[in-house]
Amino acid sequence: MTTEGLFHALRISASGLRAEMERLRTAAANIANVHTTRTPEGGPYAPRRVVLAAQDLFGRLLRQAGRDPRVLGGVEVQQIAADRQSPPRLAYDPHHPDADEHGMVAYPPIDVPTEMVDVLSAGRAYEANVAALEAAKKMMDRALDI
Repeated sequence: MTTEGLFHALRISASGLRAEMERLRTAAANIANVHTTRTPEGGPYAPRRVVLAAQDLFGRLLRQAGRDPRVLGGVEVQQIAADRQSPPRLAYDPHHPDADEHGMVAYPPIDVPTEMVDVLSAGRAYEANVAALEAAKKMMDRALDI
């Protein structure tokens, strides 16, 4: 593997680290707001979802250099979208300040077990990217020893 290839591997892993950290932050925010019934926008908290996309930067650079643009270039957070399509979770609590005339309270449509699976998945992917960074670093160290 060339040094260019090693740096490419480092950039890919770094982009994965950034993406997985954003997934962790978003899932944590969703869990933290599972009982938020009132927001400045009105209504219950809308859970957020991270939308990831392949980075096109490396494809453009490879095409400019006359290389194969099908080489993977990493991932980027395209957007963090609020889920406003899912209906709120309704619970009967007539003493809650946000209860309607029937005593129903609208809670965010957040499923904590699903969010925890996202946290675990993002954590494992983060660890895998750290391991890939460490492997590339070791290869660079060994190349310098030669």
